[in-house]
Formats: sequence, C-alpha cells, structure tokens
Amino acid sequence: MHDLLQREAEDVRAAEAVALFCYQVKKWIGAFAAALGGLDTLVFAGGIGENAPLVRARVCGGLAFLGIELNETRNADSASVISTDASRVPVRVIRTDEELMIARSVCHLLGLEVSSDKTDSRHGDEKQLPAGSGFSGRP
Repeated sequence: MHDLLQREAEDVRAAEAVALFCYQVKKWIGAFAAALGGLDTLVFAGGIGENAPLVRARVCGGLAFLGIELNETRNADSASVISTDASRVPVRVIRTDEELMIARSVCHLLGLEVSSDKTDSRHGDEKQLPAGSGFSGRP
C-alpha cells in the first residue's frame, strides 16, 4: 500500500488500486454495520490500518451517517483514538504483532512448549514464544 500511495499521483493504475481497496473496506464496514444493527467502535489494525492515515481517512469519508467522524490531527499522528470527541462511534488504531500471532499458531499446531520470558523490543510487550526453540520475537 505504501508504494501504491507514493505512485498514485502519476500512475492511474496505482490510484485505481488504492481507490478500489478503500471502496471495498468501506463496503465491508457498511455490510457489518447493517448485519450488526450499527457500530459500537471501528478498529483499524495491521500494517495498513496502523500505518496509512490517508487510507483510514478515505475509508471513513462518507461514513458520518454511521456516526464516524475522524479527527484529522489524531489520524495523521496515528493516535490510539482517531475519532473526534463528538463522534458517536469511536475509531481506534490498535497495534498488532502479526508475526507473533503466526509464531504462536505454529507452535500450537506443532505442540511446542510456550514460555513468556521474551519481550518485543518494538512495543515492550511480553511475548509467549517457544522455550528453547530459537524464536526471539525480534525482526
């Protein structure tokens, strides 16, 4: 997504790819809101959700009817709450560690013993990694 955003001004295909992505996310939000009878909160996570304020703004644009209103400064800063104080639906950015979740799933499938003595240097979070397996939790 980072590369597409950088190229969208001069490459119509990149611009279309970003627009399509944002449109599809917006459709899913609308579908879930309809199925659930509204939204309690909207969460952005993962690589794009955590690191692409422009994508978050485009996705949330036009969703005021659902109670979503972004604060531009908070969104640009990737604050943990990026909605305005007046927004009926809080919009959050939640940090994730996809690599850790994959490692935990693999360890579970392989029946490996898991310890919690490792710390992720990026977030300071406690990790549960396999004891003696060589996994360090660090990139």
